[in-house]
Amino acid sequence: MSATNAIDAVFARLKETGETALIPFMTMGDPDLETSVELLQAAEEAGAHMIELGIPYSDPLADGPVIQRASERALRNRISLLDCMSVASKARERGVKLPFILFTYFNPVLQLGLERYFELLKEHGFSGMIIPDLPLEEDGEVRALAEASGIHLIPLVAPTSEARVERIAARAQGFVYCVSSLGVTGVRSSFHEGIDSFLASVRKAASVPICVGFGISNREQAERFAGQCDGVIVGSAIVRQVEQALPLLTSEQAGERERGLASVRDFIADLKPRVTA
Repeated sequence: MSATNAIDAVFARLKETGETALIPFMTMGDPDLETSVELLQAAEEAGAHMIELGIPYSDPLADGPVIQRASERALRNRISLLDCMSVASKARERGVKLPFILFTYFNPVLQLGLERYFELLKEHGFSGMIIPDLPLEEDGEVRALAEASGIHLIPLVAPTSEARVERIAARAQGFVYCVSSLGVTGVRSSFHEGIDSFLASVRKAASVPICVGFGISNREQAERFAGQCDGVIVGSAIVRQVEQALPLLTSEQAGERERGLASVRDFIADLKPRVTA
């Protein structure tokens, strides 16, 4: 399966079976690169359908405190964009087949250079990317290179996007990332009061699947959105589980490491919405 078709193929398959995609987000390099590879394996074993690989960044626009802490831990180990891409390749070598989506802010991309960035995305087997601080009005060059490379540029759209919703959704590739709550990422007990009408408007404007993220932290919340969208994205709740279960361990703590990986795997498995009728 080519990188061009991996995300599309997953959604097509899930549509036939009545399933909602489960898309975990994990911060690469937290607590270390080897554990990140093992976490990708654990996510696939847990039944995830695709995964966002978050690049640690020092000045995030959309990330709440849980993901900020994870980025700080990774950055203390001098984890780079190239290091994070290598995690994807190592996971592929170990048999992980689910589509990978790179989540990064625009500055690391600019520092690397756009052409080199896309060459590396293809080389390391990515199917899509999300750049939260790259607005629709300024994404022309990136969009053109993405289309030429067969890699989906996945947009974020928020309830506050209002008149821009139709424009963003109409040009979306892969899926539309619908932000369920105002503010930054983080575990929540409630969502934006207009979320249902917002999702309906995005669904009407988009020709690709729509997925909901920001604040979803358990199966009940995932199932609350399952009938209105094609996928749910869970970030902070999983990153917090990694923080609690997998601190940086020494080689002598192998047993504790295995238990930590198992707890994250079980947590992800328990997030999956039940199949709809």
